[in-house]
Amino acid sequence: MKLRGQQIIIFGLPRFDSEIESTSYTSAKLLARENFVYYVENPFTIRDYFNLRKGREFEIRKGHFSLQDHKLIDTEVPNLKIIIPPILASINFLPEGKVFRAALKVNEYLIRYKLKKVIASYKLKDFIFINSFNFHYPNISKGLHPRLTVYHCLDPMALPFNLRHGVVSERILVEQSDVVICSSRQLFVEKKEQNPGTYFVANAADLEHSSKALNPALPVFPEIAKLKSPVIGYFGAIERRMDYNLLREVVKRNSEKTFVFVGPVSSEFVPDDFYDFPNLVFLGPVEYADMPAVIKGFDVALIPFKKDDISHAIFPLKLFEYLGAGKPVVAIDFNKDLAEFTKGSVDFCADPESFSNAINLALETDSSELRENRVAIAAENTWEIRIREIADLIDDHLKK
Repeated sequence: MKLRGQQIIIFGLPRFDSEIESTSYTSAKLLARENFVYYVENPFTIRDYFNLRKGREFEIRKGHFSLQDHKLIDTEVPNLKIIIPPILASINFLPEGKVFRAALKVNEYLIRYKLKKVIASYKLKDFIFINSFNFHYPNISKGLHPRLTVYHCLDPMALPFNLRHGVVSERILVEQSDVVICSSRQLFVEKKEQNPGTYFVANAADLEHSSKALNPALPVFPEIAKLKSPVIGYFGAIERRMDYNLLREVVKRNSEKTFVFVGPVSSEFVPDDFYDFPNLVFLGPVEYADMPAVIKGFDVALIPFKKDDISHAIFPLKLFEYLGAGKPVVAIDFNKDLAEFTKGSVDFCADPESFSNAINLALETDSSELRENRVAIAAENTWEIRIREIADLIDDHLKK
C-alpha cells in the first residue's frame, strides 16, 4: 500500500457495529493498518431515536450524540476511531425541492459543526475525506477543507427511500469529488460521464473469514445441520433483488432438495406461496461471525438476483465469500462482468431449466480440485487487494 501515514475521515452509510459485513467499515479497518482513520457512521435521526432508544445500538452511543462531545470510540484496530454524529431531523419524507434542500443544509451543518470540533480538538491537518456511499449527505466535506475528496460508489439505487432524493444528491456528490471509485463496471460507466476522475475497483470478500468453512473441525451451523441433504443455500438479505419467479420454478423442479435462505427477510417482497413449499426454509438472520459455519452446510450456494436495469451494476460480496469457502456457486446471469472475475468457476444461468441443471451438475461433479480452484480465485479478489488498489489511486491523486 503506497498510502501511508495519512489522516483519513470516512463518512460511511453502515454503523460501525453492524452485524452485517460492510464495504465501508471493512475499508476503514484495512486503511487503518497504515493510516490514521476516523470513521463517521450514518447519523441517527429523531425517528431512529424513538425506534432504537431502548436497544444496544443506542446504549453504546448515548453519551456521544452531543455537538460538544469530542470523545472518540476506540475499536479493535489501534489506528481506527469512531466519531458519532449528532441526532438529526427526519426529513426524507419531504418532496424533492427547495424545502428539502434547505432542511438538508441544516442537518449537514450539524454534522459538519461536530466534525470541525473533532478536527480542531485532535489537530487533524491535510486529511483525506472519503464519502463511502453515504449519498444522503452530499455536501459534508464543504467547509472542512480536506486535502482530497473521494466518493466510493458501492451500489445502484433501488429502494424508494433512496431514490426519493438520492439521485439528485449522488450527482452532486459525484460532480464535486476529486476521485470517484465504483464497485462495478456499469456504475463506472455511468459516473465517468459525470466526473472524469472515476475508476473501477471491484468488490471483494474477507477470505480469511469465509475460508474458515474449510476447517474440518468447524461444526456446521446447528440449524443447517438439521436440514435434509442436499442443501441448496443462500446467505444474505432476502429482498427486492431476488428473482422469485425463477426461484419458484427451481424449488418446484427440485422437491428432493432443501432450499434454505439465511438472512433478514423483507416480507413485502416475498410472495406468499414461498412459505408453503415444504422444501424451502427461511432461517432468518444470523451473526456474521457464524457465516462460515452456515455456508459449510451448503452443498451448493446460490446468487438468485434478477436481471434488470439495477442488478447489472451489482457486484455481490457473497460471490467471493462462497468461493472462499470452496463451495460450488450457481447464479443468474444478472451481471455479465462477473464471469471475467470468476474464470469459469461459476455457472451463470438464464432460466429455471439451466439453473436446475447447474445445481445438479454441481452436486454430481464437485471435487477437491474444484474446491481448491474456487479458493484460489477468491484469493485474487480479497479486500486486502482491493483496498490496496484504492489506496494507490488516492496516493496517485495526492501526488498530482
